[in-house]
Amino acid sequence: MPTVYEDTRTNLIVNYLPQSMSQDELRSLFSSVGDVESAKLIRDKVAGHSLGYGFVNFVNPSDAERAISTLNGLRLQSKTIKVSYARPSSDMIKDANLYISGLPRTLSQPELEDMFARFGRIINSRVLVDQASGLSRGVAFIRFDKRSEAEDAVKHLNGHTPPGSSEPITVKFAANPNQARNSQVMSQMYHSQSRRFGGPVHHQAQRFRFSPMSVDHMGGGGGVSGNSSSGWCIFIYNLGQDADEAILWQMFGPFGAVVNVKVIRDFNTNKCKGFGFVTMTNYEEAAMAIHSLNGYRLGDKVLQVSFKTSKGHK
Repeated sequence: MPTVYEDTRTNLIVNYLPQSMSQDELRSLFSSVGDVESAKLIRDKVAGHSLGYGFVNFVNPSDAERAISTLNGLRLQSKTIKVSYARPSSDMIKDANLYISGLPRTLSQPELEDMFARFGRIINSRVLVDQASGLSRGVAFIRFDKRSEAEDAVKHLNGHTPPGSSEPITVKFAANPNQARNSQVMSQMYHSQSRRFGGPVHHQAQRFRFSPMSVDHMGGGGGVSGNSSSGWCIFIYNLGQDADEAILWQMFGPFGAVVNVKVIRDFNTNKCKGFGFVTMTNYEEAAMAIHSLNGYRLGDKVLQVSFKTSKGHK
């Protein structure tokens, strides 16, 4: 059997790890199943905190298979971990995450997967739900195994009206802020006026100041502190005047569960005043979103993204 194939059958990716879990704990959890050749917890290169996922490579493919069947779905603290085969990185599998909007509010996650299943293997999917009502927001994300499968789904389902619905759905590639060329996707999504922002753009290193205790360079108008009971509130500054809630959903949705989004508008013109808020359920996912989106260029503007503090604007 080819070695490459062997590697892919012994190497696992473990997602949704608790923030406090160490690399040694990750190793010992998986060693309970069989001989582990290596275990690596992925940490932020600058701040050093866990990014909530890691890789475990077993000596024997049969142990890796058993680890998936016994440990996938295991609850650790408040997390349910996901264990699956790690796929070798290649262009074939990059950018296979889709953003779907205009879905019927009654559509469940299994029904969503049924609608997309014929185009290829679905890695994961998520329907965004309104926390207050428990109802679908009509927006979802689906990640396919391969980019070509996702392209197929876009080709066949974008503009398609699902059975029992009167509205067509929109299916497009989700924003992936780590791809430079994605700025084109973002500028297609919304064209901002070429008005320069004259205030300070925060130094690159500040994007790594995640702790809500230490981040005080961005007041968000008072009120909810970073870790409110409803989730982690993120402040986004330097949005263009045409920014709307949809663009915030599309930017932050791929990182994890978003509770709500809000663009602050001018009372008279209804144009965005340059800032907005996003609330995310999970600290690690919120920190990851900040890490990826702070300093991100949207249209002709460079965004400043940080945890909201409880202080108001000075």
